Amino acid sequence: MNALDESLTEAHIADLVRRFYGKAAADPELQAIFDAAIDDWDAHHRIVENFWSHALLQTDRYHGTPYPVHARLRLKLEHFDRWLALFRETAVEALPAEAAGRAIAKAEQMAEGFKHGMFFDYNPVKSC
Repeated sequence: MNALDESLTEAHIADLVRRFYGKAAADPELQAIFDAAIDDWDAHHRIVENFWSHALLQTDRYHGTPYPVHARLRLKLEHFDRWLALFRETAVEALPAEAAGRAIAKAEQMAEGFKHGMFFDYNPVKSC
């Protein structure tokens, strides 16, 4: 059990992943991206469940780097906004409150890193 959140389980993480990808795969803004990128949903779910298990429960289940996979996709900045909106919504639905907050913070951190790496002119600070 995770010392950071005793109520979080692998079942919560599996539920988060399944719910999120159910929404994302049906989303008008994201569907085409997922259709083009994912051939085997079960395999993808396992990889993402392993990632979140590592991130939230500090398990040793994920050994990879998500950035290169995402950098090959034809993503636009607005795709990240939609992805994060769906992820935030789903994390709150599927996870205990403390774990949802940590998952959302991690997803936001990753999205910012991806945007900085994928869009040379990305600047989150807007000038007046």
